[in-house]
Amino acid sequence: MTSTTLTPAVPAPDPAGAPADGSAQPPAVVFVHGMRTSGAIWDRQLEHVRALGHDAVAVDLPAHGARAHERFTLDRSFEVLDEAAASFGPGRRVALVGLSLGGYTSLAWAARRPANLAGVVAAACTSDPKGKPVALYRDVARLVVAGGGAVGRGARWAARTSGAAWSAITRAGRSLPGGGASSHALAGPGDAGAAHRPAAPGWHVVTDALTQLAGRSWLAHVRDVDVPVWLVNGARDHMRLDEQRYLAAAADAALVVVPRAGHDVNSEAPEAFNRVLGRALADFGRGRGARLGA
Repeated sequence: MTSTTLTPAVPAPDPAGAPADGSAQPPAVVFVHGMRTSGAIWDRQLEHVRALGHDAVAVDLPAHGARAHERFTLDRSFEVLDEAAASFGPGRRVALVGLSLGGYTSLAWAARRPANLAGVVAAACTSDPKGKPVALYRDVARLVVAGGGAVGRGARWAARTSGAAWSAITRAGRSLPGGGASSHALAGPGDAGAAHRPAAPGWHVVTDALTQLAGRSWLAHVRDVDVPVWLVNGARDHMRLDEQRYLAAAADAALVVVPRAGHDVNSEAPEAFNRVLGRALADFGRGRGARLGA
């Protein structure tokens, strides 16, 4: 296990891109977005890994993007990841890159030990989603979903005020919970009615997602992952609360903290995140049992 803070001097990945296990192709990459966003947040990362020689796709989780008509469940999310991994062809090794909700989902999927998984980059998801702040945020979201008229106005007021409790955990710098900053970039107030911009998912996805996540311990999932795990956090992200516990729980892990970034680390510090991503993908190609970074 290793831990580091990102510095400008970053070793370049193997230019050949060939994994050490003799596989003919470098691992394909599946990107998994955070809550109330879509696969569109990964555009710069898709361009980067494809330039490194990796096939890649950014999925939309249930209740998001092209799957906005679906309800969010982990089981359905696992099916989405199964389909994405299979899309690269039989036997192709696959790496997962997930942010926030997408990171939790990726770790839970990886804990099932799917065949041909090469490694996981789990960003902004090293704090177990449990306890009173999560329950409060989920319950306020339920009020917003159920409310109408005066009740709806009261629920929205409760969301603005009570949401501060959740923000105390999730926010840092200019970040918003679960990729919220990217969500607003996709569909901010000025974008109402813009046909080319997808609308951010409604509050129902918050209730569904937190209901699915609440009560689980992702430390147990991390312990069950049998491939390398790279944990990536923005230095200003309060979701780093348990990062050292996650690092210790994994059998084969690295921790990278990106300076001056918050929760939406891939969009707030895209160049730094891409450098980390290149290092991680190169690391996923090493032989099992080799030292991290060797």
